[in-house]
This record gives sequence, C-alpha cells and structure tokens, in this order.
Amino acid sequence: MSDRQISQHFETLAIHAGNTADPRTGAVVPPIYQVSTYKQDGVGGLRDGYEYSRSANPTRTALEENLAALEGGRRGLAFASGLAAEDCLLRTLLSPGDHVVIPNDAYGGTFRLFARVATRWGVEWSVADTADPAAVRAALTPKTKAVWVETPSNPLLGITDIAAVAEVARGAGARLVVDNTFATPYLQQPLALGADVVVHSLTKYMGGHSDVVGGALVVGDQALGEELAFHQNAMGAVAGPFDSWLVLRGTKTLAVRMDRHCENATEVADMLSRHARVTSVLYPGLPEHPGHEVAAKQMKAFGGMVSFRVEGGEEAAVEVCNRAKVFTLGESLGGVESLIEHPGRMTHASTAGSALEVPADLVRLSVGIENVDDLLADLQQALG
Repeated sequence: MSDRQISQHFETLAIHAGNTADPRTGAVVPPIYQVSTYKQDGVGGLRDGYEYSRSANPTRTALEENLAALEGGRRGLAFASGLAAEDCLLRTLLSPGDHVVIPNDAYGGTFRLFARVATRWGVEWSVADTADPAAVRAALTPKTKAVWVETPSNPLLGITDIAAVAEVARGAGARLVVDNTFATPYLQQPLALGADVVVHSLTKYMGGHSDVVGGALVVGDQALGEELAFHQNAMGAVAGPFDSWLVLRGTKTLAVRMDRHCENATEVADMLSRHARVTSVLYPGLPEHPGHEVAAKQMKAFGGMVSFRVEGGEEAAVEVCNRAKVFTLGESLGGVESLIEHPGRMTHASTAGSALEVPADLVRLSVGIENVDDLLADLQQALG
C-alpha cells in the first residue's frame, strides 16, 4: 500500500501524521522538547529553522502537522487555549471598523471575546441564526470580513449548513470561520465544505482526557497560514511542548473515542426523549431535531454532546446537576469521563441579558465513554 493510500484514512493519519520516529534513538513517540532556545551553527545558522520556542518547537510542530492533516488543511497552528487561538485569528483577519457575523448560539467565552474585548478594539459584530443562510445574508454589511459558525453549537446543539453559509460568505468577500470543537475532524471536515478557517479548543475531544488546555487554527490557504503564524509569534500565546505532546497523544485515539462518545450519546438522547420530566432534548441525531438532515449530510455521526430542558425551571435543572453521581458536575467537555453542567450559571453566564442568553432550565451533558447503562441509570436517578 502506498503512502498516499495510507494517508487517505483518518485513523491512520491520526496515529502517524506528524509522528516521525526520532532520528537519533528511533523512539516512536515524538520527544517532549522542553527547551526555550537552540544552539545555532554560526550566526543565523539555524537547525531545521529552530531558534526560540515561542517561534517554533519540534513537539509543537509535530502537533501542528498532525492537526493540519486531520482537518485536510495546509497549515495548523497550536495555541495555549482555544480563546488564544480565536484572539489571534481576530487580530489577523480584522482591523478597527470591520464587522463580523456571530451565531445566536455560541460558546460564552467566544461571545465575551467579541462583546467585551473586540468591541473595545473597534470591531463591530451582529448576531444571526446561522442555521438560516438567509439570516446570515441579511446580517452582512459592506464591512463584514468574517462569518463565525459553531456546528454543532454550544450549548443548544444547533446545526449550520457549512457549504451553504460558505457560499453566502464568499459572495460578500468574507471568510467563513467554523468552530469544529464539538464535531472534531473525525466527524466533520469544514475546510472540505468551503470554510476558510477551522477553530478548535484542543482542551476538549482532541486532548480527550481533561488534562490539558490548548487551542488550534487550521487553514487551507498557505498565505493565510503565514499571516496567522506571524501573529502567533508576535503575540506569543503558543502551546507549550508538554501540552502539545499531551494533545498529540490524544489525537491518536480520537477516532475510537468518538465512536463510543457517539454511541453513548445516542442512547442517552433516546432515553431522555422518553422521560416524563424532560420537556425537550437537543441532539442532532434525533430525527425531530431541526438540523438533523443537514447534520446527517455533513457529519459522519452526531457527536457526544446532549442538552435537554427539564420541567420545573431553573432550580429543577440545577438540582438535576447536583444529584448526578457518575456524571461529574463541571465545566468543559470532551473528556473520557461524562460531565454535566448548568450553562446558564456556568459556561454561558457571560451571555446573560444578551441575544445569546441560554434557557434557564437547560442542562448540558458531555457524554463520556463509560458503560452506557451506568450513565442511563445515573440520569434517571438525577431526574427523580
């Protein structure tokens, strides 16, 4: 089998892309280059281009090559956090006075970055239902430089037709940014569907073990990749070598983990949809989900995130979170362990009073890879 044939399969890429055996020892896992600077062979005589680890580090390079391969991009860049990646992207794409369309259902930290940081820098933004391409088109202005999408979205699990919105953005001369954190490149390939930039919180499924914080950008355009790399170096919020190594370890098992996440989430969503105390289940794998057909078209499976609303309002939702035992009460998502949270009081508190405010009776689950019968029993007892 040729290298080209091997590289066409995601599971093989996840294990081998960027993971070149160490040339000195033959170690099959890239070393952690815990180093800040590098000996030069004379002034300007850099070895493989390495001079200072803010600019480049071999462990981070291995991760960035892996991420680019998994997303089908030409350049990957790893950052200290997902928000650091987003900040670098905004400052690369935008200038004061430019405009961005953001989704009406976005991660609270992303909303805070626009509402409390980018706004002070002179960036304008407006909100649109990105599930409706016509609504995105109506939100565009002559100053629009980017359209921002999360699909599935956080925490309402909304679905955006990436190809359709990419066409709208291109028509306006704007770049389409897709946060692919919930889906991961195993389930969804935004660049192949027309996106310009893919954003990840590597903290979540890509790392997969709740032991690292990181972020990433992947692009298909080499020139844009160079611009982003310049800003990454100039601003400095890079992923450290040990963090890069941890994420690189995580991506190797991404495919098998996502298969189990998806299987478990499907059973959890089905059980919740039949529970008397649950008023609504938000999971794109359910046929009644408004984005089900689009998700089935652009995703391999429907992911491990499930949100639901409970009768009794906010206090009832909080009580469900507090009663869970196997599901750990905590923020974040995408680890092997199942998590439960109340978005209104936790991850999305920053959206209170805005167009992105989440329902008070909403509970969000990150369904892990435990035995699904234990997860179902825990939710049943938590619901009472």
